[in-house]
Amino acid sequence: MSINTSQHIHALLTEAFAPAALSIEDDSARHAGHAGARAHGGGHFTVHICAAIFAGKSRIQSHRLIHQALAPLFPHAIHALSIEVLPYTQQ
Repeated sequence: MSINTSQHIHALLTEAFAPAALSIEDDSARHAGHAGARAHGGGHFTVHICAAIFAGKSRIQSHRLIHQALAPLFPHAIHALSIEVLPYTQQ
């Protein structure tokens, strides 16, 4: 069984950061017809993530870590990525 891009993103981020919360949204349908849109769909994603590793890091530092974790998917599977790093509080 083949893994879709959203599942692949989820797996890579889970492995890299062991997040307390993680959701992936495929926003590709909203970008249909523009230059970066894939003929077969996909390519535009939003990530919402909460993990201890991001506590105390700047937005840029957090985004760089996420981009590094997802590097195998750029530029073929991911064309555009929106990221929201949620505040981490230890429970």
